[in-house]
Amino acid sequence: MTDTNQIHLVAYLVAKTAKEQALIDAVLAIVPAVREERGCIAYEPHLSLEHPGTVVMVEAWQDQAALDAHAAGASFTALAARFDELLAEPLRVETLRRLA
Repeated sequence: MTDTNQIHLVAYLVAKTAKEQALIDAVLAIVPAVREERGCIAYEPHLSLEHPGTVVMVEAWQDQAALDAHAAGASFTALAARFDELLAEPLRVETLRRLA
């Protein structure tokens, strides 16, 4: 049985030309702190093999409150403050409901 309160999501961060490494570095810099946040079950950055320059985040949170706290927290807001500099398009987030 799955916990229906858990929030799973995939986030896509598409780097501007010549900003891929800066984006990767910025994401990796916050990973340790985010993984310590209350309610963080998984916070896993990936680099897309099909879409160069795209960082794909796979995340799981205990509940919506934990995700909301993460979105308002220092680590994510510091990263988000650099989105205009680093991203070629707006952050895209897909939330998921786990089936099994």
